[in-house]
Amino acid sequence: MEKGSYVMRRNTKWLLGLGVIIVLFVAIFGITRLNSSNSNAKLKDVTIGVAPGPYGDMAKDVMGPLLKEKGYNVKIKEFNDYVQPNKSLSSGEIDANLFQHTAYLKTFSKANHLKLTALGETPTLGMGIYSKKIKSLSDLKDGDKVSLANDPSNLARSLQLLQANKLITLKANVDVSKASLSDIASNPKNLQFKTLDAAQLPQSRDNVTIALIPGNYSWNAKIKPSSALALEKLQEDYKEVFVVKTSQKNSKFAKAVKSVLKSDKFKKAINDSKFKDFDKPASWN
Repeated sequence: MEKGSYVMRRNTKWLLGLGVIIVLFVAIFGITRLNSSNSNAKLKDVTIGVAPGPYGDMAKDVMGPLLKEKGYNVKIKEFNDYVQPNKSLSSGEIDANLFQHTAYLKTFSKANHLKLTALGETPTLGMGIYSKKIKSLSDLKDGDKVSLANDPSNLARSLQLLQANKLITLKANVDVSKASLSDIASNPKNLQFKTLDAAQLPQSRDNVTIALIPGNYSWNAKIKPSSALALEKLQEDYKEVFVVKTSQKNSKFAKAVKSVLKSDKFKKAINDSKFKDFDKPASWN
């Protein structure tokens, strides 16, 4: 009888101990799930509009984690043109956009009567000179072929980049922002210019010695900026900006974005990322 009582007491203690362990496990698991749920519940969804190119990845992969620390869950909406991101922002369909430089923002906003405000600049991939045939611009020979974008804006930038690398000289007093092939004053190497739609420039490298390719098109063609023979040094008006509606420029979200753009964490994240070769905002110097 005593032996049976001893076994029963021992089993009862074992069962009680097991019960305590189970209760503690359930409590801890429940608290963990609750904390996780509460943490996710605190995040506010924000949608950032982008166009094809590198800036959607920058917003998602670099800015996203930093904005999450400030309570925002970044979602990306990609548009196929350079019109809808601003119109969708103005209508409230999205919360912000990152796809345009200051000059475009000013021109588009004025023409379409939109009230939009840039919160700050981001690193920007400018135009580059790329080649499959030479390793340095000093390897260019007399009469070599050069492909350029045929739209006025990118053509003017191409000519400025060629002049910056001493391959041509533009006429004195010409408005370089509107320069065309007829504004070339000297061409020491007698380079032969071929203008194409910007989207065709990456493929044109097979048929020319050098191609001057705008950033979005080189990025989409998976051409590494580090392979450029020369990269455009962008004027501040041509650097990408993060934009919100003017009525929201002092919102909590806008303040969070400004804080991220000015932070050392953002600079480090860029320098550790595939965007490290992009032209940096002047304020970073």
